[in-house]
Amino acid sequence: MNENHSKLIASELNLQERQVKSTLLLLEQGATIPFVARYRKEVTGGLDEEQIAKIRDRSEKLEEIEKRRESIISTLKENNQLTGDLELQLIKAATIAELEDIYLPYRPKRKTRASIAREKGLEPLAKLLMRQQHGEVEPLASRFLNPENGLKTIEEALAGARDIIAEWVSENRLARERLRLLFQRKATIKSEVIKTKVEIAGKYANYFDFEEYLERSPSHRLLAMFRGENEGFLKLKIAPSEQAAISILEKIFKRNESDAALQVMTAINDSYKRLLQPSLENEYRAIAKERADEEAIRVFADNARQLMMAPPLGQKRVLAIDPGFRSGCKIVCLDEQGKLLHNDTIYPHPPQNEVKLAIAKLEQLVDAYKIDAIAIGNGTAGRETERLVKYLRFKREVIAVIVNESGASVYSASAIAREEFPNFDVTVRGAVSIGRRLMDPLAELVKIDPKSIGVGQYQHDVNQNRLERSLEDTVMSCVNAVGVEINTASKQLLAFVSGVGPALAQKIIDYRNKNGAFTNRNELMKVQRFGPKAFEQAAGFLRIRNSNNPLDKSAVHPESYSIVEQMANSLGIDVETLMNNQEMQARINIGDFVTDQAGMPTLMDIMQELAKPGRDPREKFGVFQFTEGVNSIKDLKEGMILPGIVTNITAFGAFVDVGVHQDGLVHKSKITDKYVDDPSDYLKLNQRIKVKVESIDLDRKRIQFTMIGVEQPKFI
Repeated sequence: MNENHSKLIASELNLQERQVKSTLLLLEQGATIPFVARYRKEVTGGLDEEQIAKIRDRSEKLEEIEKRRESIISTLKENNQLTGDLELQLIKAATIAELEDIYLPYRPKRKTRASIAREKGLEPLAKLLMRQQHGEVEPLASRFLNPENGLKTIEEALAGARDIIAEWVSENRLARERLRLLFQRKATIKSEVIKTKVEIAGKYANYFDFEEYLERSPSHRLLAMFRGENEGFLKLKIAPSEQAAISILEKIFKRNESDAALQVMTAINDSYKRLLQPSLENEYRAIAKERADEEAIRVFADNARQLMMAPPLGQKRVLAIDPGFRSGCKIVCLDEQGKLLHNDTIYPHPPQNEVKLAIAKLEQLVDAYKIDAIAIGNGTAGRETERLVKYLRFKREVIAVIVNESGASVYSASAIAREEFPNFDVTVRGAVSIGRRLMDPLAELVKIDPKSIGVGQYQHDVNQNRLERSLEDTVMSCVNAVGVEINTASKQLLAFVSGVGPALAQKIIDYRNKNGAFTNRNELMKVQRFGPKAFEQAAGFLRIRNSNNPLDKSAVHPESYSIVEQMANSLGIDVETLMNNQEMQARINIGDFVTDQAGMPTLMDIMQELAKPGRDPREKFGVFQFTEGVNSIKDLKEGMILPGIVTNITAFGAFVDVGVHQDGLVHKSKITDKYVDDPSDYLKLNQRIKVKVESIDLDRKRIQFTMIGVEQPKFI
């Protein structure tokens, strides 16, 4: 562990150095972020998952800088170019950009105009011109004429010398630092349409002739422009005022008004336009892209978290319908564990219109399989199917729920779905996924690539490695926050438990299939390759509802069982009685149980678990209904106030489903009458809100909503 890195990270994140060191040490030892945040609060000083992730990510970036520093120093040593002063400069450099600026003059170069000029012997002339101490330059240049080298005229000699000066200017650290500061503060991003693509680039019309300060350009606009450029519709340029940039270089290099100074100024202009501006543009493109990626990834991860943490219906018998018109509505019946009991197809919609047969079939299945809830996919024919189902009067109480089916088709065609249902086609698998999403969104969504859920912006344009890392963190955080019932969980869900992973998840499944249900957490140690380290990381997040130890259904870690036993003994009762008696819990003075290993944070967590063992942190499930009679975009009228569900949150606003098969946008300026910088501060995915229709564009299928002046549900 690098001591300097710990100090720097602590300073940047406003943390104690001790917290950073302890966290990095735990991560180096193989601990996961959820484990560290939940069970090592005393060690980290109570850092949460977000803080721990920031420490990890910053440490990795600093390690990248360190590796590059070592590589440069090693190369310079091999080439006998490393001096004490140069090494000191490299050691003090804090960023990759600083390192590269220092290394630039020594970097092996391909053939350039400057190198060609040097081969012709013009470097001494360039040095004389740079001094700017001579009046006339032609007599100086004439000394270097050499027909054998192709230098026949004074202008050729001066041009070669200017090429060398231009390279010196471009490699000057002070010049690059000053220009970098100018780019940072004053660079604009300018977008123009490719003239030959005007007719087919309509979706980028906002950027046909567009310019704004790069620093102020939001993530979604940057990514839109970069995508337009990648697709060949737009041409982008990132640069500050050329005059301002040249002025900075002039102050550094120009010393007087001599003829030599004029040559230097010509070289400066060339250096900026040909070398510096393109180089710094590439650098700031990368910086802007990274900034835009980070914001888009944050939005995507937040949305994915909210979708995965949506309220579950729970273990109920579900009839799920994947609606359709011509191909019919695929029906599946699932038991409380999500096991497929029956599948069928009905054709209540055009062109078949077999309404009576469909009604009879639904009533029969609900009665035969004792169905508690009907899940209806929100795709094609979803509202029509919902209307049919709500028309029916079943013999038992049944709720009907519209379910977001985004990504269900991806799951149905996946290897996971084929493994689960090898004897059924994609339509059956898709309907099963819809039903299971109602029962437990998290357990089902972990089977799907999060990028396929459709809750982000430009997720295919951002850095894919960083996106994968962020989504992996998010899914793992959600899974471990909820906890996993080991005797019913799928391999995919188990794989995201702290310390488990895909290979060990399969071993758990194999053991379960061979030996039956786990009877307690200690039995995990009998699973092949499930050693003490895996047990430490995973045990607290794995639940065993019917264990012979009542603590196994809670989030109390086995390493703390002895503490709970001491608490129970101090009251003269057993652990199970303590867990079921809040009056007894209230009599415990947790300060009496503080040890070197378990401080107040751990003891407070234990008491919370005893009060509500294995409590699901997700909100309670509730049924939502769209407005009757509003089924398509053609049914909308300006001024209508409608209930809706937030389906996606972006940097510029939120998309809302009001049941017309086309989500509408609430721009961030329409969320409240106050300025909204980040829509996610006001709205959450799956939140139930009310919106007013502002405008409808039938041709482009675009709906604009507003929330301003609309009374919202009590718990918005």
